[in-house]
Amino acid sequence: MERTVEIVPEAGLHARPASKFVQTAGQFTAEIAVGRADDGDDALVDARSMLAVTGLNVKHGESVRIVAEGTDAAAALDALEAVLTTPVEGEGEES
Repeated sequence: MERTVEIVPEAGLHARPASKFVQTAGQFTAEIAVGRADDGDDALVDARSMLAVTGLNVKHGESVRIVAEGTDAAAALDALEAVLTTPVEGEGEES
């Protein structure tokens, strides 16, 4: 199963959002891959690899495709979508 999600955090899929995404993916047994929504299956990377995820260079407002297979795939997609659609605390605040 798969899901396409628009990135909400201002930093895109970098730094804290990417770290949270990778940590969340690691909580599930499903095989999980992620890539830019417009790219094909060959461009999917391991969702548990920080280097691979940040290497996608996905920015705020762009979409990614998350593909998960396994017994907890649906729960994994729900959790990962929540990470990508939730603004990072403190983002956009003036100091």
